[in-house]
Amino acid sequence: MSHKRIPKRKAAIAVGGVAALGAAALLLPNANASQSNGDAATPRTFKTNDISNVASMLATQLGDAYAGSYYDAQQKQLVVNVVGNNSNAVDQVEKAGAVAHQVQNSTAALQTAAKTLKTDASIPGTAWSVDPKTNEIRVTADSTVTGDKWNTVESTVKGLGSGVATLSKSAGTLKTFVDGGDAIFGGNARCSLGFNVTAGDGTPAFLTAGHCGVAAANWSDSQNGAPIATVDQATFPGNGDFSLVKYDDPATQTNSAVNVGNGQSVQINAAVDAAVGQQVFRMGSTTGLHDGNVTGLNATVNYPEGTVTGLIQTDVCAEPGDSGGSLFTQDGGAVGLTSGGSGDCTAGGETFFQPVTTALAAVGATLGAGDAGAGAGGAAADPSASAADPSAADPGTGETADPSAGATGAADPSAAASDAAGAGAGQNGTHHRHRKHHNSGAAAQQSAAASGDGSGLVSTP
Repeated sequence: MSHKRIPKRKAAIAVGGVAALGAAALLLPNANASQSNGDAATPRTFKTNDISNVASMLATQLGDAYAGSYYDAQQKQLVVNVVGNNSNAVDQVEKAGAVAHQVQNSTAALQTAAKTLKTDASIPGTAWSVDPKTNEIRVTADSTVTGDKWNTVESTVKGLGSGVATLSKSAGTLKTFVDGGDAIFGGNARCSLGFNVTAGDGTPAFLTAGHCGVAAANWSDSQNGAPIATVDQATFPGNGDFSLVKYDDPATQTNSAVNVGNGQSVQINAAVDAAVGQQVFRMGSTTGLHDGNVTGLNATVNYPEGTVTGLIQTDVCAEPGDSGGSLFTQDGGAVGLTSGGSGDCTAGGETFFQPVTTALAAVGATLGAGDAGAGAGGAAADPSASAADPSAADPGTGETADPSAGATGAADPSAAASDAAGAGAGQNGTHHRHRKHHNSGAAAQQSAAASGDGSGLVSTP
C-alpha cells in the first residue's frame, strides 16, 4: 500500500488480513434465497440480510408481547418470541412468515435483570447478553473471576430468579484484540481497518475499533510510514467500541469491500443488524477468515479498561491482531467491528463486535462512497477453490498481497477459507502510555495494563 494514500485498487480492501485463513468452506452462493409458498401460515425462508428488517417490523407491531427473535439457520426461518398465551400476537408473527415461540420472560424483565447485573456484577472479566433462544440472559465469567468475585457474580445471577439468567465459566481471558491488521499503524498500536465509509461532511474515512482510536490520533498504512488518516471520533469504553478515522487525502477511494485473501474480495452492499443464529464471517490478518454464528445481542463486556455496552456476541474465534476487523454476511451485509473476547482460534472462543449500524449512526457516516453496489467486476470465486497460501502475506509485517493478482470480483467468503488459524499470533508487545481522546464529545482516559503475550489493549508491531 502507498505510504501517502490508498490507491483505488487497494481501497477495495476494507479490512485487515491478506492470507485467507480460517474456517472450512460452508457457504453456497444461493444458500439463503428467499422463498414463499404463498401460505401466510407457513413459515418462509429468509435471506440473512432480511432478518433484521422483519424482526424490527414485528417488534413494533407486537409491542410488549415481543420478546426478541433469532434465526434458525437449519430451517432458514425467523423465530419470534411471544410473551405468554397471546393468540393475536402469534397470528401476526405467522402472517409475516415467521415462527412464533411462546416464552416466559418479557423484554422489559430481561432489561431489568441486565441493569441489576450492571449495578451488582460489573467485574472485569465478566460479560452478559440476551439469548433469545433460551429467553434468558447468558452471563460469562473468564478465568480471572475467582474467589469473592465469582461468588458475587454467582449470587447476583441466582438473585435474579429462576429461568432469568445462566452463568458459565470461560477458560480464556476477556481482552481487546489489537496487534495486527491490514497495516494501519498508530504510534505503538497496530489495528485492522474495518469498513471504508464516507463521513457526514463528504470526506473519505474508515471505521475501526474504538480502542484503536483512543490509542493514537494518526494512522499509517505501513509500519513506520507517513500518516494517511487522522482520528475524528472515538468511543471506548462506554456505549460502544468504534472510531471514525478520516483519510488525509480527500482523493482516497472509499470502495465498500472486504478482502478475503488471494486476490478475492466480497462486495459490501449495506449495513445490517445482527440476528441471533445468523451465520457471519470475520476477517483479520492474524487469523484470517473465520466463520461462526451470532449468539447474543446488546452484550455488556467488562474489559480491564472499562465496561462496553451494546455489543454483538458470537462464537467466532479471534486473536490479538484482529481488532477492528470486519464482521459480515455472505450476502454482503456489514455487521460489526471486532472488539474483543476470550479464547483463540485453536481451542475456540467467543468474540464481541461493535454493531456497524450503531457506529454509522453515532458518527454520521455512510458505507463506501455512496456506490456500495459498484465495485470490482468479474466472475464470482469458485467455492471449491483451494485455500490461499498463507505465505502470500507476512502477518508480522502487515504487508498485503496484491489484490490484482488472481481472480477478481465478488468472492464467496468460504471459497478461500482454510484451517490455518493462528498465523502471526506469536507477536508480542506492551502498551506503555496513556492518551486522551474525545469519547462521544467528552474526554476519556484510557489506561491499559502491560502484557507480554500480545493480549494487552495495544501492542507494539
